[in-house]
Amino acid sequence: MKFMLIIHMNPDTWAGLDTETQEKVMNGHDAFQAKIRATGEMEGTWALADPGASAVVSQRGGKRTVTDGPYLEAKEFLAGYYVIEADSRDRALEIAAMMPEVEFGGLGIEVREILHYAGPTA
Repeated sequence: MKFMLIIHMNPDTWAGLDTETQEKVMNGHDAFQAKIRATGEMEGTWALADPGASAVVSQRGGKRTVTDGPYLEAKEFLAGYYVIEADSRDRALEIAAMMPEVEFGGLGIEVREILHYAGPTA
């Protein structure tokens, strides 16, 4: 079973952490990645740019519209994600609990099963 571990970021919460704690979270990903690579459960990880640098593309009546981001006006945003392979939802939750963000309130990890995966084409 594939799962996405979605990292939600609240900039206010992040700014409230001291520099040492912020570095602990960021550096904690190296250890986390090593652990789940060793078990063969890591598929990949992607960190995303700040939503202010995003663009939203829509089309209506054949006319494309591009609006500079962010897409939503919200406190939290999608900061990045991991894709893992786990034997069960319970195992995916265990893996998510190893992530450095879970120690700090307001920096949550959402766990969602991937229902369809096409993978890269040859």
